[in-house]
Amino acid sequence: MTLEKYLFFSLKTLLSEITSLLSLYGGQFSSQQEIRVNSPFWILNIPSEEMARGLMKRTVCAKSIFELWGHGRSAGELYASLKSYPMDKMLPYLQSDSTYKIHIHTFNKTLTQAEKIKKIDALEFLPFNGKVNLKSPEHVFWILEDYGMDPNNVLEEPLDLYFGRWIADGQRELIESYSVKKRHFIGNTSMDACLSFIMANHGRVKPNDVVFDPFVGTGGLLISSAHFGAYVCGTDIDYNTIHGLGKASRKNQKWRGPDENIRANLRQYGLEKYYLDALVSDSSKPIWRKGMLFDAIVTDPPYGIREATRRTGSQKETVKSAERSTENHIFISSSYHLSDIFFDLLKFAAEYLVMGGRLVYWLPIYRPEYTEEIIPRHPCLKLISNCEQMLSSHTSRRLITMEKVKEFKDHDQNSYSLDGRYMPYRGHNSFREKYFSGVTKRIAKEEKDNQK
Repeated sequence: MTLEKYLFFSLKTLLSEITSLLSLYGGQFSSQQEIRVNSPFWILNIPSEEMARGLMKRTVCAKSIFELWGHGRSAGELYASLKSYPMDKMLPYLQSDSTYKIHIHTFNKTLTQAEKIKKIDALEFLPFNGKVNLKSPEHVFWILEDYGMDPNNVLEEPLDLYFGRWIADGQRELIESYSVKKRHFIGNTSMDACLSFIMANHGRVKPNDVVFDPFVGTGGLLISSAHFGAYVCGTDIDYNTIHGLGKASRKNQKWRGPDENIRANLRQYGLEKYYLDALVSDSSKPIWRKGMLFDAIVTDPPYGIREATRRTGSQKETVKSAERSTENHIFISSSYHLSDIFFDLLKFAAEYLVMGGRLVYWLPIYRPEYTEEIIPRHPCLKLISNCEQMLSSHTSRRLITMEKVKEFKDHDQNSYSLDGRYMPYRGHNSFREKYFSGVTKRIAKEEKDNQK
């Protein structure tokens, strides 16, 4: 199949999201793709316009996609590129019975209306035979100019110029329509809507999948997967959260209402039919029958900052505490080290994911000590991507995406404990201490500066 060049105009260029979506729709990311870190524009070879539209129905990172007709480092190069573009590919969109308009976008620079008209008039060599319709044209063409990423150093001339036919926009409106601020049921750590959809895309969630979140909380990650047509379920050790009981997380609200629960959240967006259930369960002690049950596991484990890291324990354990909910539900919990949380998660994914299924999760790290070697591994799981989100100058979290590539066997049960990479990660059991150490140092520095 002939590859066509498409131009992405991306506000948040996350290569891993586009790569995951390409593979979901049967495409492949080539090392020859023209990706530049310091540019908002990407040029990708995509097999068909249908696949390009499919990508844009999912992505929340890319703003728009265009069929690229011409590209150059100067106006002269752009015009030469356009003149060499095959006429048979242009003509279907330039017919006399069609309508069109040309839109200009300049990244990091503002043009006057006169300057825009001049640039449009310079394209008179293109055989536009249709009528101009500014309100509802059949075809929209864009001139795109890149003036660099530094707002304090705006260039006189663009670094790159592009011309193309608009194909589709991304799904960035989902960020607002699914905003946590408008959500019926929230918790202290409810996932931001944008990140939630990115995680579902990394997991290649598709219609009729079964998606599981072992640290489900208020179900924020279930919502994005359900939006893409997957059936969703989860577990959490917190009885109050699962049953929508106890103190509310919203300001000026003391207690949760009678209908504040995960099911109500999915009902709010018309997604209740995709909700299987949420159970009170300890992630360190799986309750599921043996076998491959889930197409994707998308989750955000607790880090011990705003939510405690706990697992069920016994009265004989040294570290224990009794907790009582508003329904007089009592359980004994013990500490659950970060290293154990993540290796239990990988072990669970290796056993319960279908072949080719994906695990997507956040891994907190202390930046001064970070190396790729400390990322937990499992012989049944292949690391697909590793993206960083900064939390502070000294801490961040990595969005880890892994894919099941090998069938789980009994001897894989504790294989990580023999891996040399397991020991370095145990140092991150003190992540909470290091996190607040940095906060304390910053406060002390600010107080010292204020005294000067």
